[in-house]
Amino acid sequence: MTGQGKQAIDLALAESFKELASRHPIEKITIKDITDKAGVIRPTFYNHFQDKYELIEWIVMEQIIRPAAPLIENGMFNEAVVLMFTSLEKDKPFYMNAVKLEGQNSLQSIAEDCVRQILLAIMEKKGPKMDKAHPWITYERVAQFYAQSMCYIVIEWIKSGMNIPPREIAAAYEYMMTKQMTDFF
Repeated sequence: MTGQGKQAIDLALAESFKELASRHPIEKITIKDITDKAGVIRPTFYNHFQDKYELIEWIVMEQIIRPAAPLIENGMFNEAVVLMFTSLEKDKPFYMNAVKLEGQNSLQSIAEDCVRQILLAIMEKKGPKMDKAHPWITYERVAQFYAQSMCYIVIEWIKSGMNIPPREIAAAYEYMMTKQMTDFF
């Protein structure tokens, strides 16, 4: 892999990890397993990532969230959600294993942080001024609220086997997010 840029090595490590995690529990996969499969030496991994959980974060951010950001910025939220679900579905075996992680390194925790970061950046760049009547409602809180709701749907969809097509689960999410809570009572 000499002469290849950081992005190419990041991608090789990510693809190696996803392939291994499709067949083995993530907790059992070692950095050596990842680097051997990627064709790089072990220290190379640590030049790019702190640990395999940071690699999961890179995968979620770069392959799921960041590609959808331009759609969100341009008001195409439903299309962004469909793109994210479709991207998740392409690596179904990986995410079916990743969803089993618990605690601070859980897929839900990692994904929430990634979504929150992207939403916060978009709101700070393009967002309207916050309502002065509700000073408690900040960009950070709004980003966290939507990150939690989105990731809840994603995690539940993965846990249930990802059997609902991406467009259908995106439509269900949009339906829930556009209704008031009282509409369900």
